[in-house]
Amino acid sequence: MNAYDFEVIAQDGSTVQLSDYKGKVLLIVNTATGCGFTPQYAGLQEIYDKYKDQGLEILDFPCNQFGNQAPGDDEEIHTFCTGRFGITFPQFTKIDVFGENAIPLYRWLSENTKFEGFSGAKGLLMNGVAKKMDKDYKNNGNVKWNFTKFLIGRDGEILGRFEPTHDMKDLEKKVAEAL
Repeated sequence: MNAYDFEVIAQDGSTVQLSDYKGKVLLIVNTATGCGFTPQYAGLQEIYDKYKDQGLEILDFPCNQFGNQAPGDDEEIHTFCTGRFGITFPQFTKIDVFGENAIPLYRWLSENTKFEGFSGAKGLLMNGVAKKMDKDYKNNGNVKWNFTKFLIGRDGEILGRFEPTHDMKDLEKKVAEAL
């Protein structure tokens, strides 16, 4: 099983087969419009602009499971993201990334990666938040917060997981290596 085995729902309600992205490098991200990490949209768009012609696709999955930080409907979220950050990468319908309603793609991503820990100045704060939500957060692959990123190679296999506190310049370096 790999990323190409899943189907997801686009922001416009249509079904998308991830196999349509075969041969591309994917960066799959769960996002929120009212999060302290929301400004990462700008960095993601910069990476997309720089590498899309080399085969990068960023797949944006809004999620409201962390602090009710994506309360709008799909159209409101899309309007915010395109208007405020000018995003042009594909956006999908709002999803759950953990729990019984998690979409199969995110169940697979979580089961096949490990939580790498939070880093930087915000890391200590995020550790406290994650521990309140899940006492065993360090020992499972569940997504811990918005803007967790999964890098998928051209073959559909997972190349890496990057927590929201991960340095965006290092993420860009990993994307460039995958391309």
